[in-house]
Amino acid sequence: MHNLKTYLEAAKEKNIAIGHFNISNVEALWAIFEAARDLHEPVIIGVSEGERDFIGIRQAASLVQSIRNEYDYPIFINADHAHDVVGVKKCIDAGFDSVMIDGSKLDFDENVAMTKQVTDYASVVKEKEGRTVLVEAEMGYIGSSSALLEEIPEGAGQDKTTPEIAKKFVDATSVDIFAPSVGNIHGVVKDGNPHIDAKLVGEIAKVADCHLVLHGGSGITDEDIRAGIEAGISIVHVNTEIRVAFREGLEKSIKENDSIAPYKYMNVPREEVRKVVAKKIKLFANLT
Repeated sequence: MHNLKTYLEAAKEKNIAIGHFNISNVEALWAIFEAARDLHEPVIIGVSEGERDFIGIRQAASLVQSIRNEYDYPIFINADHAHDVVGVKKCIDAGFDSVMIDGSKLDFDENVAMTKQVTDYASVVKEKEGRTVLVEAEMGYIGSSSALLEEIPEGAGQDKTTPEIAKKFVDATSVDIFAPSVGNIHGVVKDGNPHIDAKLVGEIAKVADCHLVLHGGSGITDEDIRAGIEAGISIVHVNTEIRVAFREGLEKSIKENDSIAPYKYMNVPREEVRKVVAKKIKLFANLT
């Protein structure tokens, strides 16, 4: 089984992207895995700080690793949006394949300093254990809530990352994955879609020696997603649309099913998540 870095390099060569989907429970995990396996595509499972607290850091890692080992399948786990170095190190020690240290609200030098602590730690782990842990960081504000939004948060998607700043940051930190602000935002805006600046993505991809990731993939048009991938995006994050699908499916299932056995009324939300994920993977991998 190849590591995540190998699959990202392959995606970059093919001009496609790997889907990154967040989970809060095992039902969503199975739904995402089933969708990926049906389409024969690698997949990344994301857990944010709140999701990690809910599931457990080591428990989340073990769940993903158990599926990978049992099915010999390229399913990986990422620590999404960690805001402190101590928390990131716990995820690395637990066996995560990649981690994101989010210093996007800090100034440039503070963000670099914090990110460098993580890349240095990942290097030590590789040297001692032979295990590759990819490190991601972010520059530019894209909001912070995977929710349904009445309007775009003030400043989100507007503080775009310039190619010059992207190169300077990547060179200073040696990150493997970089999340720029290119018009994207977290969450889904009820009235209107964010617009991806594909030209800017392409300019950043030319100068930043790393993989690019698009956060806030929910609510962006398919055309914008494909344009971003064609310009150099290797990973696309989706969370809000999964949460909406799960909740709506659960509400429908409970209304129509009077069983008190969770495994009976959880099948519907699981299936709704699977359908959303399958559609996204087809888009990211450019499958017909």
